[in-house]
Amino acid sequence: MPRNHRVAFIGTGRRWQDGRPTGFGMAYGHARGYQATGRCDLVAAADIKRRNAEVFAAEFGVEHTYLDYKEMLRREQPDIVSICTWPHLHPEMVLAAANAKVKAIHCEKPIAPTWGEALRMVAACQRQRVQLTFDHQRRFLEPFQRAKALAHDGTIGELVRLEAACPNMMDWGTHWLDMMFFYNNENPVRWVLGQIDASYCHEVFALPHEHQAICEFKFENGVRALMFTGYDNDIGCANRLVGTQGTVEVHEQQPHVRFRGKGIGGWRTIETKENLHGGEAITRGIIDLLDALEKRREPELSARRALQATEVIFATYESSRRRARIDLPLKAKDSALLSMLASGDLKPKPRRRR
Repeated sequence: MPRNHRVAFIGTGRRWQDGRPTGFGMAYGHARGYQATGRCDLVAAADIKRRNAEVFAAEFGVEHTYLDYKEMLRREQPDIVSICTWPHLHPEMVLAAANAKVKAIHCEKPIAPTWGEALRMVAACQRQRVQLTFDHQRRFLEPFQRAKALAHDGTIGELVRLEAACPNMMDWGTHWLDMMFFYNNENPVRWVLGQIDASYCHEVFALPHEHQAICEFKFENGVRALMFTGYDNDIGCANRLVGTQGTVEVHEQQPHVRFRGKGIGGWRTIETKENLHGGEAITRGIIDLLDALEKRREPELSARRALQATEVIFATYESSRRRARIDLPLKAKDSALLSMLASGDLKPKPRRRR
């Protein structure tokens, strides 16, 4: 009988109790996912705050805790590593885990602060034959799957446009961009045209984000997409899928999915048991990545798919910097947003107090 996979965690954080940035505790969701498989042993956890690691270990029966994740990798030799830290730490941690020759790495999103770092992380795992996944878990939730089915079963004719709105490009936008690829069957993007406003900036998990942005892009199959972020981003729904004969909308509130199509008078709703943020999706993603590892297939949350959404983000920033359309693949390896903030080309005002 095959032995269980040895799983270790880098960054436990705190259990999500108050919603503050340090309180999301994504490692807790990851741990529940590994336990649900019945094929994993949770052997170690590392966090820069000993108390965080100890509380996490006590909840999930993890025997060993560390302050130094590199020591943990060296001593524990895990098969799978979950990385649940802030984005600027992802590159060094993914590279360290890949060099430790683990079998799989499951990392939180967004991938990295710059496009070059994202590419290096993926290339390193490919060289070491390490399965790398990123937690774009919403692919596994019922409302999004129902919306995708309606877009391709003839209800709205042929899919021609996708729309989305969210607070920012990098932290939340990576999910909605990933869903656009999901809705459009992973078709590659041909070009990106975008503009960002940095009149005011704010940080999410230590990364600066724009005040407002608009991003348009075109897939190779002709479908066009549009995303609005930040200030005044309301489009009446979270996601919209437009076809030649109708429309599907995905909403934050119940009913989460509604549609109208040829021969249908007005909107019809679809009742779903799940919402847009269910933790069960994290578990399903981990079950899938483990199955993919054992069967040697591409996981649903593969690095290849995560790079698609990430490239659109950095191409949007680059389009704003160059004041031009960006044809993919993206050549600039930095983050144009971070570079323009560092150079002073963007000069955000102090954040207004409410």
